[in-house]
Amino acid sequence: MKKTYIIFISAILSVHSLAVAQNTEIQPYEVIKAIDSVEIRFYPSATLVQTSGGNNFGKLFRYISGSNESEEKIAMTAPVYMNEDKSEMAFVMPLDVHQKGAPEPMGENVSLRITEPRYVAAIRYGGYTNASKEATHTKRLMKALEDNSIEAKGAVEFLGYDSPYKFYNRRNEVMVEIAYNK
Repeated sequence: MKKTYIIFISAILSVHSLAVAQNTEIQPYEVIKAIDSVEIRFYPSATLVQTSGGNNFGKLFRYISGSNESEEKIAMTAPVYMNEDKSEMAFVMPLDVHQKGAPEPMGENVSLRITEPRYVAAIRYGGYTNASKEATHTKRLMKALEDNSIEAKGAVEFLGYDSPYKFYNRRNEVMVEIAYNK
């Protein structure tokens, strides 16, 4: 009985450490202004590897695992970008990979994109995301922009920062590019 109890506690602690310990590079940005729960941010240029058409996470994970022209393994970063219906997904390349140039993808329907510097508005929320939470926070974001006469310039993006095995303090965001003058 005591041995079973020790194994059970060890298993819980192992899962907990996987769920909490995450040392992932986050895409850099600067918070320009806060309007209630909305952050106005500036994002410098970044390199994204992107795909669409099904099994998106698997295709992108293969790319960072070495399925690229130089067979280079690339560290996982955050966030993961998704569109509204989750048919498109993108991983941000680490800053050092962006600076030296990312290797060309070899996978089907996988491509690289270098973003232009941009201003965005974002709302952060916790827990596991779902369509209802995304809709609620998108509505809040768009209402705050409207109330402050800030023009949205594109589609809303959904950002996830955590692995599925992280249970506590999860970070998700809804974000949209904006027309912003300092």
